[in-house]
Amino acid sequence: MQQLKLALIQSDIHWHEINANLAMFEEKIWQLNEQVDVIVLPEMFQTGFTMKTSLAEPMNLTTFKWMKQMAAQTKAVVTGSYMVKENGKVFNRLLWMQPDGNFDTYDKAHLFRMSTEDQFFDEGKKRLIVEWKGWKICPMICYDLRFPVWSRNTNLGYDLLLYVANWPAVRISAWDALLKARAIENLSYCVGVNRVGGDGNDIAYNGHTAAFDPKGNSLCSSEVDEIKLLELDKNELLRYRDKFPAQLDADAFNLSSKSF
Repeated sequence: MQQLKLALIQSDIHWHEINANLAMFEEKIWQLNEQVDVIVLPEMFQTGFTMKTSLAEPMNLTTFKWMKQMAAQTKAVVTGSYMVKENGKVFNRLLWMQPDGNFDTYDKAHLFRMSTEDQFFDEGKKRLIVEWKGWKICPMICYDLRFPVWSRNTNLGYDLLLYVANWPAVRISAWDALLKARAIENLSYCVGVNRVGGDGNDIAYNGHTAAFDPKGNSLCSSEVDEIKLLELDKNELLRYRDKFPAQLDADAFNLSSKSF
């Protein structure tokens, strides 16, 4: 499959209200009037970005089952992150749920110490690349965006770099710049899905959900509560990589503390 259609859901989030958020996002998903391949929700989409880890769920409970149901009913991958407790630890975990019930997970590797996330959550150690409809996709979470080594597209191992986030308005210029940079330096599409509104800590969010092609051209952008539909073209990506194979001149190195 050469085209990949994404539904990017940029939304306000009810603070700490899991059931309210699941109902709200379900309603938004059912507003889609055409078939898509991937439905993308923000970081911590069912609570907001919070350190209240008592809201963390075990795997295979409410949010997991909801995402499984949404994926099955829409025949699309549903992805976003939420708090998961497992073996005495708590993770900011992205769930990549396929329509057939198979799934993958990615635990946020870079915890945002400025909000004490590193004191409440355990960091992920392994990067994830998933294959879906002929595309290789590398999903990451918010603060990961600031660390180019972690997102490095070694040997063109992925076609799309995908970030889910709760990125505040006060630092939105960094979000805009880094999404574009990650696309250019990795010879890939780069998509970031953020939220809007305000949270229980009086932090404001202004969205800027966006997508860039490997040349750094903007494909979409939004600052309001809405769903953006985006279609990516694999042939265009391959043609550009063939014409501009910068990966052949990349520096070789290995990570010591985390793994690809």
